[in-house]
Amino acid sequence: MKFLIKKSDKNSSARLGELETDHGIIETPIFMPVGTVGVVKTMSPDELEILGSQIILGNTYHLYLRPGTEIIKKIGGLHKFNCWNKPILTDSGGFQVFSLARLNNITDNGVEFQSHLDGSRHHFTPEISMEIQRNLGADIIMAFDECPPGDSGNKNILQAVNRTTKWMARCSNWLKNNPEIYDYEQTIFPIVQGGVNYELRKKSIEELIPFSNCGMAIGGLAVGEEKNAMLDTIQYCDTILPKEQPRYLMGVGKPSDLIHAVGSGVDMFDCVMPTRNGRNGHIFTNNGVINIKNEKYKNDFSAIDEHSSHKWGKVFSKSYVRHLFNINEILGLRIASTLNLGYYLNLMNTMRLQIQAGTFSQWSLKMLNQMEDQKGM
Repeated sequence: MKFLIKKSDKNSSARLGELETDHGIIETPIFMPVGTVGVVKTMSPDELEILGSQIILGNTYHLYLRPGTEIIKKIGGLHKFNCWNKPILTDSGGFQVFSLARLNNITDNGVEFQSHLDGSRHHFTPEISMEIQRNLGADIIMAFDECPPGDSGNKNILQAVNRTTKWMARCSNWLKNNPEIYDYEQTIFPIVQGGVNYELRKKSIEELIPFSNCGMAIGGLAVGEEKNAMLDTIQYCDTILPKEQPRYLMGVGKPSDLIHAVGSGVDMFDCVMPTRNGRNGHIFTNNGVINIKNEKYKNDFSAIDEHSSHKWGKVFSKSYVRHLFNINEILGLRIASTLNLGYYLNLMNTMRLQIQAGTFSQWSLKMLNQMEDQKGM
C-alpha cells in the first residue's frame, strides 16, 4: 500500500492525498461508511458506490460471531461475500469487546468475554484477532488494542497504552509468520491510545511508529471525554504522527468534528452516526439536522433538503418521509440513511476540492461558524 500527499493547505494541517490499495485508490480525506456485519444497513454495494463511497468498514468481533469467519473464508474473503470490489478496512474487534461484551477477564495475554448475543464464552488475543482478519481479507486491518473508557484515570490509561504496545508487537509477529492467504496485500494500522493525556499520547505514538509502514490510527477518543479536549488531543497528535503516512481517526463523528480534524491533518474517518441516526429519523441537511418524526413536519410538503447532493433530498417531502417512519416502512430508513451518507461523503468531497483550490482554511472557518447555529452538527 502506498500513500501520496498531493497538496497541503498553507494555513492548516489539511492535506489532499491518495491511498493506493490492491482494490483501488482512495482519495483522502475520506469518510468510510460502517458495514459492521458485512453490510452498511439498508444499502447495496451499487448504491454506496453511486454515493461516492470509496472504502467501507467491517468489524472483526461481529463477523466472528455472525456469520463466522470460516464461512467468509470459504467464499474467498469479505470482498466476495458482500460483493464490494473496492477497499475494505476491518476493525480489530477490541473496541466492541470492551464496550459490548460482558468482560470476564483482561490480562496481558488477551480478553475473555461473553457474547452480547447469546452469552457464549470467547477468548480474543492479538493473534486470534490477526487470524480472523487474515481470513476476512480486508485491505487495511487494525491492531488489537485496549480502549479505556473516557473517564479512566491516568493509571488505567497508562496500563492500556503499555498493553496496546505489547499487543501490537504480537500482532506484527503473527503477521510476519502467517502471510496473506488471498492474492492481494493487507496492511496493518497500529492504534494510538492515551486518552486526552498528551504525555501518554506521545508515549504511545513513539512506541508504535516502528510497527507502522503505511498508516496509524488515533483510537480512544469520542468515548465520553469533553469535546474540546478531544479536538485538542487530535491537534496534538498531528504534531507527532508521521507526516508521510495516512492518519485514521476512529469513530468520529459529527460533521463539524470532521472539519476540525481534517484541519488537524486527519485523512480517514468512520462513524455509525449517518446510518444509525438516519434509522432513528435524524437527517443531516445543509440547514442542520432535522428530526423527521417531529409533529411539525406532518403538513410540511417542502423538500427534505433542496441543496442535497442526492435526488431523494430534493424530491421527497418532509411530510411523506415522516409518514414512512410512522408506518415503519423500510423506505423511510433507506431515504434517511442514503441522504445522511450522501451528506457526509459530499462534505468530504467538498473538503478535498477546497484543499486543492487552496481555500480550505477560509471555507472551514465559514462552515464551522455556520454549523454553530445548526442543531446536531
